[in-house]
Amino acid sequence: MDRIADAFARGHAEGRALFIAYVCAGDPTPEASADVCRALLANGVDLLELGVPFSDPLADGLTNQHAAQRALEAGMTQEKVFALVKTLRAGSEAPIMFYTYYNLVFSQGVEAYVKRAKDAGVDGLLVLDLPPEEADEFRAACDKHGVKTVFIVAPTTPDERIPLIADAATGFIYYVSQEGVTGERKALADNLDAAVKRIRAHTDLPVAVGFGISTPEQAKEVAGVADGVIVGSALVNCIARNRDNPEAAVREIGEKAASLSAPLRA
Repeated sequence: MDRIADAFARGHAEGRALFIAYVCAGDPTPEASADVCRALLANGVDLLELGVPFSDPLADGLTNQHAAQRALEAGMTQEKVFALVKTLRAGSEAPIMFYTYYNLVFSQGVEAYVKRAKDAGVDGLLVLDLPPEEADEFRAACDKHGVKTVFIVAPTTPDERIPLIADAATGFIYYVSQEGVTGERKALADNLDAAVKRIRAHTDLPVAVGFGISTPEQAKEVAGVADGVIVGSALVNCIARNRDNPEAAVREIGEKAASLSAPLRA
């Protein structure tokens, strides 16, 4: 079963981009996290990107750093992250992927980690600080256990490097549309169409675009050129605004997801 490929195929058949949502596992609390994820999946999210909380999230902006800190301070652990996936998988066949860091993978043994992720119901892994040149062991483990790999292309990626990245990916290509770390932006990059075409010249894999998308208008614009629209900080901020009221956080994040996904399904 390849839930990621199936989801993109359905989106293509329906003539639309997928809505991919990021949220940090365990935010605002381990107990509320499953309800947060269910609210996303019930409001237009096609693929769920679960951030694995880490003490040194170097690729993340303040919004997602604070989300990881909230989760860790509330008692979220690696054990509970895997348990969360199993809980979600019991009620949903939507693709789930981890957004994580190599220290968390390597410390448990690469193959053991990948197998455990697969057994829990994870479909793909994006290891943010693992370049494809150093990912042979990781890629072999993912191939062995049927877990898809996701790698990043940035605006600064040279053309000659894109085939290397594309060859390492088996799920989709994550295009980081703006330089810097994660976070909401007031405007999208003005060369998005050309950038996506540049990637597609080297791969048949779907291309999903993230970083900075925070409004329905921006989501619609990205959907016009990409196979997937990735939103993170705009959703995580719904939790941040209601960190002491999990029920309100669940309600607001569901409403935000519905508003962002609506233009993709229109």
